[in-house]
Amino acid sequence: MLNKIKSELLNFGLKFINVDEKIVRMVLETSSNNINEIVLLPAIKMVMKKLVNKLSQKIVYGRVYNGKLNGIRVSIIQTQIGCPNAALVMECLKRSKAKVVVRVDFCGGVSTTESPVEIGDVIIPNLVYCDDGTSPQYIRTNPSLANQIETIKNPLIASQNMITGNHNVGIVKSNDILSEILKKEAADIAGGKGKTGKLWTTDALFCEDFEFVRGLQTLNISGIDMESSVIFLLGMLYNLKSAAILSVSDLPGHPKYDLLNSNEIHPNMEKGINDAINILIKSLPKIKSIIK
Repeated sequence: MLNKIKSELLNFGLKFINVDEKIVRMVLETSSNNINEIVLLPAIKMVMKKLVNKLSQKIVYGRVYNGKLNGIRVSIIQTQIGCPNAALVMECLKRSKAKVVVRVDFCGGVSTTESPVEIGDVIIPNLVYCDDGTSPQYIRTNPSLANQIETIKNPLIASQNMITGNHNVGIVKSNDILSEILKKEAADIAGGKGKTGKLWTTDALFCEDFEFVRGLQTLNISGIDMESSVIFLLGMLYNLKSAAILSVSDLPGHPKYDLLNSNEIHPNMEKGINDAINILIKSLPKIKSIIK
């Protein structure tokens, strides 16, 4: 009886809001009106905590943390790990007044002789390869995306018999102006540790074996993450200016600094994410200026 009463009260309340607002409230536990124009998207708790600790005039609305960074109003929302989680948040941002989305977090590094990458480097990806499972579903249901993005054959086909998975991988790009702002600030704060590069997004954290890393090296990939592809893709689809600034946390395949095979944490790991956060915060006034 009690559950029936609760259900009827809930359904009565839902009559007064539209479907878009219902989606935002279900996912973010707050109204779409409580989301600012600039939204920062960390994935893991450590980065979320670092950002929230820097907020002034902090107000919390469900999963949305509002306040000021460097005098600019922002919303900070932890996506959690993976493209499905990031896509849910992006769906909510589509239904809000958000205009700029910046992912800030860690990524794995892929190093080559020609393009060395070290732990603590800050990478601002200018393009991302969509080797996740969520992006292809959006491309399938939105034919306009298929005409806007390039695709390549998955480099792993050359070395592995791929029974399933993405045989063709889409390529999505960050917002050029937004990434250029971050890049210029990175040059001042991180110097040579600030880099622009290609990113590979995957769903499987524990499948970064030798063949996988070697395949990415053939494309001169600088980093691996689990969220950026769908953030850039939905940014394109929903007209949200999107970019990412990521710190290299480990080197998959490295005998000493592969987090999945070693207990040793590199001393530059935390410095790198602190640099990435500081670069983003210093960039916010310029980011605000590109909002129309």
